[in-house]
Amino acid sequence: MDIVPSVRPTIPTFLTPTQFFMLSTNPLRAFSLQRSRVFVRRPSPEKPILSVAPSTAGEEMDLQSPCVLVLSGKSPAETEFAKTLKSSSTLKLPDNSEVRIFVHPDTQRPPSEESFQIDLFLKSLLTNQFGRFFIWSPRLPSTHDVVAHNFCELPIGAVCAADIQSKGRGRSKNLWESPIGCLLFSFTIQMVDGKIVPLLQYVISLAITEAIKEICDKNGLPYLDVRIKWPNDLYLNGLKVGGILCTSTYKSKKFNVSAGIGFNVDNEKPTVCLNAVLRELSITSYKFTREDILAAFFNKFEYLYDLFIDQGFQALEELYYKTWLHSGQRIIVQEKNEEQVVENVVTIQGLTPSGYLLAVGEDNQMCELHPDGNSFDFFKGLVRRKL
Repeated sequence: MDIVPSVRPTIPTFLTPTQFFMLSTNPLRAFSLQRSRVFVRRPSPEKPILSVAPSTAGEEMDLQSPCVLVLSGKSPAETEFAKTLKSSSTLKLPDNSEVRIFVHPDTQRPPSEESFQIDLFLKSLLTNQFGRFFIWSPRLPSTHDVVAHNFCELPIGAVCAADIQSKGRGRSKNLWESPIGCLLFSFTIQMVDGKIVPLLQYVISLAITEAIKEICDKNGLPYLDVRIKWPNDLYLNGLKVGGILCTSTYKSKKFNVSAGIGFNVDNEKPTVCLNAVLRELSITSYKFTREDILAAFFNKFEYLYDLFIDQGFQALEELYYKTWLHSGQRIIVQEKNEEQVVENVVTIQGLTPSGYLLAVGEDNQMCELHPDGNSFDFFKGLVRRKL
C-alpha cells in the first residue's frame, strides 16, 4: 500500500496472518521478468483535511448533529424490513451517539446534486442478494462502523454508503481521507470456510476492475486501465485511486465479514480520479457516477463470488493475474542475518493457496512473502518463508 495521499477506505486492517488458513495446493503460472526496486517514504504525520457533506431532509448538518441514516430496499419486502428497523430503533453506532433514521422515499431528498441518488442505484442493480438492502448517509464517522456494529441486525449483502466520512480508518489505524466525489461503502458477507476468507478481498478488487470495464464498453468510452496492487489497492496511471480492506469476526461457526471500498470517482484530489483521466482521453460528455459504479460492482461481484464459492479462487486466478501489477516483478527482500541486513532479490510468480505472494529467489528456491504487519507499504518489510 503506497503512502501517496489517496482515497481513504473505511476498513481498519488487512486480514491478519492468524486468519489465514492453508488451502489445497493449486498450480500457479510463471511470468516474464521485469526488474523493479521498491522505494518507500514515511507517511506524513499531518491529519487529512475533511470537507463537510450536505444533509438529508433539506437540513444543514454540522459536526454536532445526529447521524442520519436513510434506509431503502430493492423490493417491497426489503422496504418493509427497512420500516421495521426504523420503528424498532435497532441500528446503533459504536459510541451510542444519536441516530436519526428515515426510510426512502418517505423523506425529502437533500437539495445538493452531490448527494447519492438512491433510486438511480437501485434501478441499475440486478442482483439477487448483494446491495438490495441499502443504507445511505450524508456524513458518517465510518461506513464500517454501521455494518460491522449492526452486522447481526442486517441482511447478508446489506450495504452502507456515505457521501463523506469524518473518521475513516486505514491499516494500522491510519487516518484516511474521504472527500466529496469518492465512492465510499461497506457491505456484509457471511462465509463458512475460514480457509478462503483471506482471498475474498481479491474477488472484491477484481469485481471493481471488471465493473469499470463493463461501464466503459457499455458507453463506448476509452478503456481505463484500473489495475490491482496486491493485496488491496487499486491503481490508475500509476496513482492510487482506491482500496479494499476487510475485517471479520467468528460467531456461530460462521465468519461475519465486513468489506469496505473507497474509490476516487469524481474527486481530483488528493491523487487522481476516473473522471479526470476520462477527460484527458476523450471529449465525451459522459461522467462516471458513484451510483452506476456501485450497481455495476455488485452485479459483477455476485457473479464472481458465486464462482469463488463453488469452484475456488483458481476459477478467477487467470483473470486476476491479468489485472494485477506484479507478474514477474522483481523486489528486494531485506532479512537480518545476525548483525547484518542481507538483501535478496526475488521474482513474484503469483499467489500461494493462502493468499500471500509466491516468489522464487535467484537460487530457484520457492518462497512465500508475508507482510511484517508494521510497514506502511506492504512491499516494505516483507518476510520471506521458504517453501
